[in-house]
Amino acid sequence: MLSERKTKGRGVYFVGIGGVSMSALALLLHGRGIPVRGSDCAEGPFTRKLKREGIGVSIGEEEEIVEETVVYTGAVTTAHPQLSAAAKAGKRLVGRAELLGKIAEEYPHVLSVSGCHGKTTTTSMLSHIFYANGKPFTCHIGGEDLTLGNYFRSGDEYFVTEACEFRRSFLTLRSEVGVILNCDRDHTDCYKDEEELFRAYESFASNCKKLVVNADDRRARTLPHTLSFGVYAGDIRAERIASEGEKYAFTVVEKGIPVVRVRLRAVGRVHVYNALAAYSAARLSGLGPEEIRRGLESFLGVKRRFERVGTFLGTPVVCDYAHHPREIAAALSTAERLSVGTVRVVFQPHTYTRTRDLLPSFVEVLRRAERPILYKTYSAREKFDFAGSAAMLLSRVPEAVYAQSPEVLKRRLAEKLEEGDLILVLGAGDIDAVARSLLDKTPTAD
Repeated sequence: MLSERKTKGRGVYFVGIGGVSMSALALLLHGRGIPVRGSDCAEGPFTRKLKREGIGVSIGEEEEIVEETVVYTGAVTTAHPQLSAAAKAGKRLVGRAELLGKIAEEYPHVLSVSGCHGKTTTTSMLSHIFYANGKPFTCHIGGEDLTLGNYFRSGDEYFVTEACEFRRSFLTLRSEVGVILNCDRDHTDCYKDEEELFRAYESFASNCKKLVVNADDRRARTLPHTLSFGVYAGDIRAERIASEGEKYAFTVVEKGIPVVRVRLRAVGRVHVYNALAAYSAARLSGLGPEEIRRGLESFLGVKRRFERVGTFLGTPVVCDYAHHPREIAAALSTAERLSVGTVRVVFQPHTYTRTRDLLPSFVEVLRRAERPILYKTYSAREKFDFAGSAAMLLSRVPEAVYAQSPEVLKRRLAEKLEEGDLILVLGAGDIDAVARSLLDKTPTAD
């Protein structure tokens, strides 16, 4: 176990420390007084945040590792120069998922949120419930909550974390309360089909003392569970759903009995589901309806989740992490309801395998947009595969145009903008940073 007692004085080194999850884990250990350092291939917002917190970060792969424990992200392999050298030197190598599981073991109450969509938002909502009610908790979030960031600690009674299905990493967690938001097909690079992915969710469920599932998801609802939630079915339901500016209010109904009215402050109907999931998990942790309402209504959102980031030539720009067809559809529907003009979609495919294996679904949803712009694929950990490339996607979406660089993207965006339009930037890669670099500069006061 990577407790303070066992690591203090020897330290932990993170390879790939600049990722959102890895940086949160580094902050968590640092907060316990454990010496932490790390490296990454490039500077970024999280490496800068770590430096501000007094954590040493080097850019590149040349630094010698003197620590006895080395933590590495799933995005690198043992062929990585630093990992290879550490292995030869007899260092203890620990994967990110294994570290997360070991950390969770040290908390009396663990709440973990799984699913192919909505993990970050639901984990953030759940964290806000504990935060608003003064509960001693620690959260590990796979994104950046607008209030709490990607890591926050007020105490060590409850541990709230995302449970990621990629490479079955969520199977390291043993949870008092587990949540399964959905079981959509994804991560086709490590699951051969939907059945194999579902079996991983079954294993995750077996590691949870209490389980919350989405009753409106055809696969999730078949798992043995403690509570279910949904709009159309479930023990915990949303009724009298109303919206104003795409911010939704609804009445929570528990097993047929209306109990509390919730007014969300984040944009998007999908948040109704996320809120119901967080509500259900919090109820199983002993919190009351009014306490949960207070927390849900304090949640403002997560960066890159339908986030208004500025304007381009005076046109509002929204960035969203959506990189799966179902997520794109949800973001596009929200944008269409908010825009009085045309929604100008910019989409960056994220990994070749996902694009290749879900190509018909990507084509279907992108053809809903008017002249969408496809930005060059973010390959992440994968090698080029034409069958899953942006070029292949472009050949199947004749309405689309292509942008290979920020300069071309800027020209494409400027071509047909009209008053009332909204630019919707979609993708989990570097398209967010690219889009932000093109924004109109805010005038500074003299």
